[in-house]
Amino acid sequence: MDALFIGQTYIDVTFLTDHIPTGDEKTVAEDYAVSFGGNAVTAAFCCAKLGIVPDLITSLADDWLGRMFLDMAAKYAIPVHGRKVKESSLSFVLPNGGKRAIIRCRDDHYLHPFPTLYLNGCRGLHLDGHQGDAAIHYAKVCREIGAVTSLDGGGLRDNTMELLEYIDVAICAERLAEQLNVTDAGLLDILKSKGVKIGGVTRGERGMVWYDETGEIKYQPPLVVPSAAIIDTSGAGDIFHGAYFYSRLAYPDEPWEKHFDFARAAAAHKIQKLGNEAGLPSLRDIQIVQNDFKVVA
Repeated sequence: MDALFIGQTYIDVTFLTDHIPTGDEKTVAEDYAVSFGGNAVTAAFCCAKLGIVPDLITSLADDWLGRMFLDMAAKYAIPVHGRKVKESSLSFVLPNGGKRAIIRCRDDHYLHPFPTLYLNGCRGLHLDGHQGDAAIHYAKVCREIGAVTSLDGGGLRDNTMELLEYIDVAICAERLAEQLNVTDAGLLDILKSKGVKIGGVTRGERGMVWYDETGEIKYQPPLVVPSAAIIDTSGAGDIFHGAYFYSRLAYPDEPWEKHFDFARAAAAHKIQKLGNEAGLPSLRDIQIVQNDFKVVA
């Protein structure tokens, strides 16, 4: 096992439309995409597409959507260790004007304990806070064996504060700072107090603030992507996480600034595509973005 990701599986149905019907209205979408979804799940697919295929512990139902997901994972040779739920989780995503509205149906009532895996050779763990018991267990194991642990801190969960004590890299969304009623700088201070070695707060089109191993606060400006090229921002953050995780494992001696620049380009590629699978970048896609797009001055 090279790496392990733990999350919650969704099937995302993304509609491209400029009008959301109400009442008895009907409308015809311009386009649609059906893909895998979920924070750590999408990050796992990104990492696999780039060249490092992780194992994946995720929710899995014995229904047609669950079987669809297994087919998607098989395409990327991702070993899936399913944790049984009664029914698959589903997201309806409506991107519009650089934003996206999401309706979710989620079943996270796990019918069995999390799978027990032997982490022989595992170099890294990426979590999004779902499956809190599994997240804590494997974060502790990876800390013991020296594997890098990464957290997508998209929002506050019951186990977030405890989990941070076993995390090396935590890249959080502004939403988490809002939920904790602190500023972005305040959230970075919390991450430092928990022993997180690399911490950051992503701020969408306003870039990311983060600190490195020395504790120095840095700013990563966003790339300039023309508004006309932006199709679907949903999943861009997940792609960002999957890409920096890949970069860290592929080039462990490079500084984190390079890993995050790589991930920024991956996210910029994603927002130009409809749906998560179409937005998965190849190494060449990332190189093209890095060559063609400039950072905000």
